[in-house]
Amino acid sequence: RAAEILHIQTTGLARRMLAASSDNLVIGLSGVLDSPLAMLVAADALDKLGLPSSALWALTLPGPGTSSGTLDNAKQLARAANARLLEISINAAVKQHLADLDHNGDHDVVFENAQARERTQILFNQANKVGGIVVGTGDLSELALGWCTYNADHMSNYNVNVSIPKTLVIYLVRWYAEHRANAALRDRYLHGIDLDFSRCTFVFSYNDPSRISP
Repeated sequence: RAAEILHIQTTGLARRMLAASSDNLVIGLSGVLDSPLAMLVAADALDKLGLPSSALWALTLPGPGTSSGTLDNAKQLARAANARLLEISINAAVKQHLADLDHNGDHDVVFENAQARERTQILFNQANKVGGIVVGTGDLSELALGWCTYNADHMSNYNVNVSIPKTLVIYLVRWYAEHRANAALRDRYLHGIDLDFSRCTFVFSYNDPSRISP
C-alpha cells in the first residue's frame, strides 16, 4: 500500500515537471514529517525523470520560532538525500517587516504569519532563480483544519501531500525508513517521527492542558 501511494505521488510530480518544462525542484524543509515526506517524493520524481539529486533544492529557513532540534534534523536530512542545502535565516527580514507594521512584539497571529509568508516568498523566488517549481508539503489534515497560513504555506506550484492525512504521513515515512532508506536517511526519518509527535503533544497541551495526563 505504501509503495503504491508513493508511486502515485511521485508520478504526479514528475508529470507536473514535464508539463512545466522544469528540471529543478525547490522545497522548504523542516525537521518534522510533512516536508521530509515531500522531499523523498521529490527525490523519486527526479530519479524517475533521469535527473540528478542536485536538482533538488532543500531550503531551511530558520526564524524566531525555529528550534535547534528541527533545524539540525532538516540539515542532516538534506545532506543524507544529497540535495542542495541552502540555509537562509529569516530573522532580520521578519524583524524589519514587523517594525514596518509598528508591531508591538507580541507572539500573536501577525508574528506567526509574517514568518510563514517570508518563507514562501523566498521559496518562490528561489524557484524562479533556478527555473524550478515549489513543491508543497502541507498534508490533508492541516489543509482541512485550516492549520496553515493564507498566501503562505498553503501555496505551492504542486503539493504532493495534499491528499495525505497526517496519520498516513507518519505511516509512509516509517515505511520508507524501514524498507527503502539508507542508514543515514533512516535515522533522520525515524528521528523526525519523534520530533513530530513531540510537537503535536505540545500543541495539544498548549490548547488544553487538562487533556494531558501527568
